[in-house]
Amino acid sequence: MTESGLYLSAPHDCPYIPGQTAMTLVVDPRTQVERPLFELSMRYGFRRSGEMIYRPHCPSCSQCESVRVPVNDFIPSRSQKRTWRRNQDLCVERCPPVFTDEHFELYLRYQTIRHPDGPMINSDPEQCLNFLKGPADITSFYEVRLQNTLVAVAVVDRLSDALSGVYTFYDPTFSRRSIGVFAILWEIEQTKRLGCQWLYLGYWIKQCSKMAYKINFRPVEHFRDGDWRRLSPLSASLPSPRNAAS
Repeated sequence: MTESGLYLSAPHDCPYIPGQTAMTLVVDPRTQVERPLFELSMRYGFRRSGEMIYRPHCPSCSQCESVRVPVNDFIPSRSQKRTWRRNQDLCVERCPPVFTDEHFELYLRYQTIRHPDGPMINSDPEQCLNFLKGPADITSFYEVRLQNTLVAVAVVDRLSDALSGVYTFYDPTFSRRSIGVFAILWEIEQTKRLGCQWLYLGYWIKQCSKMAYKINFRPVEHFRDGDWRRLSPLSASLPSPRNAAS
């Protein structure tokens, strides 16, 4: 444990990059996490899982970078504009962070199709809620419906100057609508409506294709060397096959 109330985990297999060993910096779980501490941790590149606040801290790797969108500068791409127009018939409503049977059924359907080998596939409702819900008065669920059909739930944290997109799960049968992209676009607009500056999107890992979508919302900032910087399109690009092999 460090003097600042942080724990460093034992080495473990990296869940994102095969063959890599990872370590995690964790805020002392006995600490009462209130809004000021939570906001400070987010500004320093931390993330949360349930009420655990953590940040990757790997001695030989720095691929995990926290990213956020400065929403007032955001310019949607042509594809994102099409996705936004395609989903204007959806209704988004805020609700308390309580897991209903309807939420849980959708969550299991999403995990079964999108992450069949993931650790949450055999979860019960309480485990799922513990994974998604944050400190009191910070987390909200946003239900996305097509008429009366629940098609997605976006879990969002509210900070004084930002929103944080914690997790979104959706009905895979609506894949042609790009519901995940729509959810982030909606969160960007909601961030603007609330007068906040940033939407946090969690960790981007250059070598992990599943994380690539996070840098498609431009401009995007990444946390590196103790500061937030704009990520250039060139630095965000994956190496070409020729370079990767050399």
